[in-house]
Amino acid sequence: RNMSSAGPEGRKKMRECDGLIDSLVYYIQGAIADHEPNDKATENCVCILHNLSYQLEMELPESYTQSIYTQRRNISSSDKTPGCFGTRSRKVKEKQQDTPLPEEKSNPRGVESLWHSTLIRIYLSLIAKSTRNYTQEASLGALQNLTAGTGPMPFAVAQTVVQKANGLPSIRTMLHVSHPTVKKTAVSLLRNLSRNTSLQSDIAREVLPDLVSILPESVPGSDIVCETTVSICYTLYNLTQSSSHNARLLLSADGLPKIITISMNDGNMFSKASRAASVLLYSLWSHTDLHSAYKK
Repeated sequence: RNMSSAGPEGRKKMRECDGLIDSLVYYIQGAIADHEPNDKATENCVCILHNLSYQLEMELPESYTQSIYTQRRNISSSDKTPGCFGTRSRKVKEKQQDTPLPEEKSNPRGVESLWHSTLIRIYLSLIAKSTRNYTQEASLGALQNLTAGTGPMPFAVAQTVVQKANGLPSIRTMLHVSHPTVKKTAVSLLRNLSRNTSLQSDIAREVLPDLVSILPESVPGSDIVCETTVSICYTLYNLTQSSSHNARLLLSADGLPKIITISMNDGNMFSKASRAASVLLYSLWSHTDLHSAYKK
């Protein structure tokens, strides 16, 4: 677990190690089958896989990128990739285009397992069944890592999470846990998922009211709450930017007073949250059909 967070070279060696990833996946599958999702070794296995999925799209060997990336996206992105137990700011430009999805192998081996639907379902199962905060956070974080890029693989993972594996209810539950880093990672994952235009209506229907409900009533009081608030604002921005229906949903969830309050703070420590809320307000105002409702 410690070695897996040793940097790019360490991740590369561990991904190439014959049988290592397969063994980790096999162990977690056994733990879930035996109804032992809170096992300490399972936590360690998930944390290793979480770290090995960090910057995976960028660090894949050329042999994989040639077979998976039949058509590269023509999206340039200066976003920084969220990583091992932590997120960094993403830019506001979070749009996605349709693209052919990579074909999935029925019996993945080694590094192929890291983005395979089998492991995605395992992560979602652990999110739903485990009560260990580190296991929850690592499972959410692995999915966050896998959905962070702009190529076919992150897009396919997002599709699997939302539509094929019905993962949103489990992720929504994590928005209401008391552990702040678990909550922050769940929001960061939703932010990545919300960049996919084809998934936005599903995400808005399932979690938009929950996102509004966990927005602070006033200026966030700590760094981690501030980061979570920033991610919530940009997730709501993605969901409402081109959907008047979703903007109305935000309005009916009483989100506007909270967003206005957060936007008006100009203290240095919380300027990121204030800026994110302001960007969201500016976008909401672009729905001219809602102006009278906003004024009320």
